[in-house]
Order: sequence, then structure tokens, then C-alpha cells
Amino acid sequence: MKDLFSGQAKLYATFRPHYPDELFQFIIRHVPQRNLAWDCATGNGQVAQHLSPHFKKIIATDISHQQLENAYRAGNIEYAQMPAEKTSFADDQFDLITVAQALHWFDLSEFYNEVIRVGKKNAIIAVWGYNLCTIDPGIDTMTNDFYHHVVGPYWDSARRHVEDAYAQLEFPFEMIEAPTFSMQTHWNLDQFTGYLSTWSATQQYIKIKQTSPVFQLKEKLKSLWRADEKKIINFPVFLKLGIIHR
Repeated sequence: MKDLFSGQAKLYATFRPHYPDELFQFIIRHVPQRNLAWDCATGNGQVAQHLSPHFKKIIATDISHQQLENAYRAGNIEYAQMPAEKTSFADDQFDLITVAQALHWFDLSEFYNEVIRVGKKNAIIAVWGYNLCTIDPGIDTMTNDFYHHVVGPYWDSARRHVEDAYAQLEFPFEMIEAPTFSMQTHWNLDQFTGYLSTWSATQQYIKIKQTSPVFQLKEKLKSLWRADEKKIINFPVFLKLGIIHR
């Protein structure tokens, strides 16, 4: 199991962008029964938080104890530390299973077997992710260089699946056609560079070189980004939505 995020759990909870309401509205309208949802690889519980008003109960799992310690809390959310591929859940439980920005880390064959086992007949599985953000041409040029050339060698090979919006990943469920979405946030320079610090490639760079590459990029960005200025950050969000048949 790959756990690339425990070390920056607090950064992750602070600086990760929030998925748009439109994404959840689209998913939820395809789920007629809303008793129990499984948010797999929940991280800081962001998805569980969005699902909380719509389901009687959400069970949110992650392999990282540190991530769960920093997760959003609500009365109908139960957190549990367990891998995606092997859970302690009974058969035929869940009306919805979600995976946000994490499917590419899983052993897909084992995970899909678990989905089919624990999901109810005709339950919904929703998996999604987001790719590199855009801000403006000047900043985007610097960010792209940082992504591809500075921390590029430190990305896990699974990252390529995010770059192609999961196009090459197996998804053995009846597909529901889904639009693309846009995730937008307003950040100052500190918030943006804080987000860059949460990248697994950035953390791997720091681990190996014992210095952060973000500091140098931040100095360069200061020529285009005032300290008191908030900019609009746009992330393209892709979604795969499917019906679980047996």
C-alpha cells in the first residue's frame, strides 16, 4: 500500500482545494437510496463532509492514521483506518462508494472486487480527480516548469493516470455519462505555495534533498503576485460514474 500523505496531513487539511457543490449534486441525484455511503481514501474527510447532509451515515476510511486525525468531524461520519482493497465491511451495504483523487494508488483488481462485494446491487460508484491548476499565463508557465522539471522526477509513476483523467484505468461498471467540472478557489501566494507543498512529489524532493523547492519558486512568483493579492485558481475536475452490477 502506498501512503504518500501521512507526513503532510496537517498541510493537506489546510491547503487542499474543495470540490465544487455541482459535482456532488450530480453524483447524488443518481443515488436513489441514501442510507449508507463509503468514502474510500477519505484523507481529511472533505468528501465525507459534503456527503454528510445527504446520507444517514457515511463510513470514511483511509490507510493514514494522521490523515484521519485531521479529518472533518460530524455525528453521522464514522472514520476507520483500513486499506481500500480489504475492509471489514459486511456484504451488500453501501448505496454509494466514492474515491476522490486516490484511485490511481490502489490495486484495482482487489479494490473492485471489494466494491462489488460491499456495494448494494445497482449502487453507484463515483471516482474523480483533478489535474494541474491554471491561474494566468505567467504564473502557469512557472508552475508548469516546477511540476514537470523541478519536482517532476519525484512523482510516483501512478501520477500519469491523473494527467490523462483516468482514461487508461480499468473501470468495470456500467458507465453513466458525466460532464467535466471546475474547482475554483481564491488564494493568496502563501496559500498557493502551501498547496504546492502538499504534493507527494514535493515531499519526496524534500525527503531526498533535505530542502524545499517551494521557497525558490515562491521568490520567483513574487514578481507576479503581490503579498496581499488573492488570485482565482482553477482546477479541472474529471469524474467517472458507474452502476455496480453483480
